[in-house]
Amino acid sequence: MIFRQLFDSVSGTYSYLIASRSGGEALILDPVLEKADRYCQLLRELDLKLVKAVDTHLHADHVTGLGELRDRTHCITIMGDQSKADVVSMRVADGDNVTIEGISLDVMYTPGHTDDSYSFLMGDRVFTGDTLLIRGTGRTDFQNGSARAQYDSIFNRLLKLPEETLVYPAHDYKGDTVSTIGEEKRYNPRLQVRSADEYVELMNNLKLPNPKMMDVAVPANMHVGWHQEDLAKEGRALSACEAIKALGRPDILLVDLRESGERAKHGTLAGALHAPYPSIEESLKPGGMLREVAASTGRRIVFFCAFGERSAMAVCAAKQAGLLNTAHIAGGMDAWKKAGGPVMAA
Repeated sequence: MIFRQLFDSVSGTYSYLIASRSGGEALILDPVLEKADRYCQLLRELDLKLVKAVDTHLHADHVTGLGELRDRTHCITIMGDQSKADVVSMRVADGDNVTIEGISLDVMYTPGHTDDSYSFLMGDRVFTGDTLLIRGTGRTDFQNGSARAQYDSIFNRLLKLPEETLVYPAHDYKGDTVSTIGEEKRYNPRLQVRSADEYVELMNNLKLPNPKMMDVAVPANMHVGWHQEDLAKEGRALSACEAIKALGRPDILLVDLRESGERAKHGTLAGALHAPYPSIEESLKPGGMLREVAASTGRRIVFFCAFGERSAMAVCAAKQAGLLNTAHIAGGMDAWKKAGGPVMAA
């Protein structure tokens, strides 16, 4: 396995690049905007294809690299269901999995630092975001944070993991790089409390100054979505209502870009062809499945996904590949359901 812990000294942020093999698919956790050049250089050096970029929560101390990496690599951006970010390609909930080739991360909802804080468990290690730090815990006094919720996330979720589980946080300000669940149980001063009430009292009296970047980072991190309106101006977008009216038309081929887990959880559209987004470039090449289907049937391909971001990128990829008669459903399945469109089990 390829595993790299990358550090941004300005914000004290750790980012993690993970892949199962050289030449394969890669995932990055908690990327920092200013480090995008470094990440892309490392991807080239290790011959990796970035397919997913994940934020553990809406950060207040740095601007996320999600949008920049998506623009450079066309990767899928991922955050939790509760995130206030305008558009990410995929939203996950407790019990879901984030997968790439050879790698699977178990999704754990661990609110408290913020109301959208998640941790990700991968075998012998857990990426705790700002929920559990090395010899500390994330502050709980802004972004709908809750010391009581964090106590529950730490004591009833994270500390229930095997003691040898490696702890990789999203931040550290002392130079520590990794810990274990057992170490934190024994030596983390904030965890030496006898009750949730005692923990709440401790966290509510930290009196910490706001992060220096907070007024810049939070608004920026809430607006990372792909600008889908440009496709609408080009006539390459159908509103959910337009798409509902077009359902079943013989001249249209609906293509579902979501992953199997999303389809099973949220349903799909009648007659839709399943072509997961990470394989889109291959499908659009000469001889590729989507290109051949479009050529043989003459039907217009209409892509859709969860929120419209993957499908918008797929339309752009199709245009670059010379397939001009494509469009997407703006806002994806989210907009479709809100408009009352029919959904069937995958």
